[in-house]
Amino acid sequence: MATSGTPVRALRLADRMSRLGTEGAFDVLVRAKALEDAGREIVHLEIGEPDFPTAMQIVEAGVDALRYGWTHYGPSAGQPALREAVAEDAGRRRGIAVDPSEVVITPGAKPIVFFVILALIDRDDEVIYPNPGFPIYESMINFVDGRAVPYGLREQHDFDVDPGEIIGKITDRTRLVILNSPHNPTGGVMPRQSMADLARALAGRDLFILSDEIYSRLIYGGEHASIAQFPGIRDRTIILDGFSKTYAMTGWRLGYGIMRADLAERVAQLQTNATSCTASFTQIAGVTALRGDQGCVDEMREEFRRRRSVIVDGLNKIPGFHCRQPHGAFCVFPNITATGRKSKALADALLNEAGVASLSGTAFGAGGEGYLRFSFANSVENIQKALEWIGAWVKKNL
Repeated sequence: MATSGTPVRALRLADRMSRLGTEGAFDVLVRAKALEDAGREIVHLEIGEPDFPTAMQIVEAGVDALRYGWTHYGPSAGQPALREAVAEDAGRRRGIAVDPSEVVITPGAKPIVFFVILALIDRDDEVIYPNPGFPIYESMINFVDGRAVPYGLREQHDFDVDPGEIIGKITDRTRLVILNSPHNPTGGVMPRQSMADLARALAGRDLFILSDEIYSRLIYGGEHASIAQFPGIRDRTIILDGFSKTYAMTGWRLGYGIMRADLAERVAQLQTNATSCTASFTQIAGVTALRGDQGCVDEMREEFRRRRSVIVDGLNKIPGFHCRQPHGAFCVFPNITATGRKSKALADALLNEAGVASLSGTAFGAGGEGYLRFSFANSVENIQKALEWIGAWVKKNL
């Protein structure tokens, strides 16, 4: 801190910091909390976080782990017991063989995006990624001075991925293709046939696929498909998954990546440099989450299914809003072009004037213009309240 009378020098940052983005949900959450502190009532539909408590058997496992001394450093790649449990669970659910040496445990799943892009992408290497999509993809590509090459998820195709569009964007500079199914923010789920077509086209190409499957247990019809299940692609696929969405463990910060063992060693090396390791007691709780009763997951998914119907039906009754039913995750992505407002302006107005926190579609990239994202990870009562407030605001202002 500068002493009195001493001028404060301007903060001088590395150039790469100018290329680093953010996650809009947390920015909107801060603004919404400030309005609440000022006495406003706000309905929170902006943050992608289950509103359920972590299941008691998982909590008790974490508490017991603390009591029994799981409070020290662990291996950078993760505790052996959790790596084994992840390999067993993820392999069984996808019908593939996974060895614990291919698993890296991280504090939340987001570091897998960070570490994989750091490990694989040099300056001007191209990464093909979904836009609209999770904003950290584009942020990290830009941060390492790679080239961000977007592909679309279009409403008229039910927000499905077009394998032909991805293949058409591949060049000799392409190092990584990012997939996300179920998809944030649209709730789209890539059908098995589309996945098979893409896998067939990518087989034999000298690139990696980062498959973000964080919502893989939150699908409302059919079975989850992973590109790692298809021939010729397994050794170049990195699966990202975790505990935050499936087990309502966002604050526990527990995720993982599954990848070939030689890449896993390098990702663990990055973790050594960044965080040392993931908290040991949370990993012991993670073993219980995977190997214990899965009723908590099923109950949460069915409640999300009920809320999905409420919010989709309600939004479609509001003039200017058109909302498709998402097939996975816990967010909806209504088209708002008929309101005549830009996405950011409408999201700001709904927060400041109607008391409903949502995200502009452009928080997920330029491809999100014309849409808003609402999370339905809130009670039916609060969702209905938000719909009433949005409807009243639209009637008065549009």
